[in-house]
Amino acid sequence: MHQNIYAVAGVTGKVGSATAARLLATNDRVRALVRSSAAAEEWSSRGADTRIVDLGDAVALEAAITGCAGLFILLPFDLSADDPDAHADALASSIATAVAAAAVPHVVMLSSGGADRAAGTGPITGLHRLEEALRATGIRLTAMRPGHFQEKISDALDTAQNEGVYPVFAASADVSHPLVATQDLGAVAADLLRDPPQRNQSVDVLGPEYTERQVADILARVLGRELQVVVLPEEAWAATLIDAGLPPQAAAALAELYRADEKGLLAPRGDRTIRTDTPLETTITHTLAAGHHA
Repeated sequence: MHQNIYAVAGVTGKVGSATAARLLATNDRVRALVRSSAAAEEWSSRGADTRIVDLGDAVALEAAITGCAGLFILLPFDLSADDPDAHADALASSIATAVAAAAVPHVVMLSSGGADRAAGTGPITGLHRLEEALRATGIRLTAMRPGHFQEKISDALDTAQNEGVYPVFAASADVSHPLVATQDLGAVAADLLRDPPQRNQSVDVLGPEYTERQVADILARVLGRELQVVVLPEEAWAATLIDAGLPPQAAAALAELYRADEKGLLAPRGDRTIRTDTPLETTITHTLAAGHHA
């Protein structure tokens, strides 16, 4: 009997790798889309078919996904791009062109809360345009719209460990938000690929809720040291990000994203909601054990 094969992009990242691993664990066929021979060798050893392809090459991407029953796709945010919007638009056009030409029947896209908005959400506007481009092809699209990732804690680990400070890019450290683990997102994506909805859907994928102060308290317990929560004023967001090494255009985009969150523009507004339950403590422990910040 013919077994469906699912193409998965981003397998060197957290969500893509979790999606591919989940599918392989349930004996589904996976075609891992990678950008290097080293990554191809790794995923081949794990049981996946592999294709070396750049998402910006529509012809190569079409060839890589032809014959697949489903595709997991994402939109990489290039912090070094001179024009992040143009970079996102070029990738969205390439992906949509390849999907239409390959006639892939179903795409699961890693999108975000706020992707229903055409503007004012920083890098999320690129996800909005990719959603729109994919819907315009006529294929069935399932847009996963998580909010904050639990793994965002890795951005604050150096400062927490070295300076005892937990910075907050918001007006308050005491407003709760759902935080989802990327392992859970991978599991949801795999399930959606295997059992696609009957129509286009946007799906809010939400984890347990935490305030930034609670996040800092949990991180402090795991690290075994006190942390000072520092709420940064809005006018300092971009400058702080630039001081941390981000290019000015990337810092400006992220500052706009933080402002959008403050205004409620990233709130869940999907067609349905999937709840996940991995606690933040688990993710922090795994992040530290993996040696991301020793």
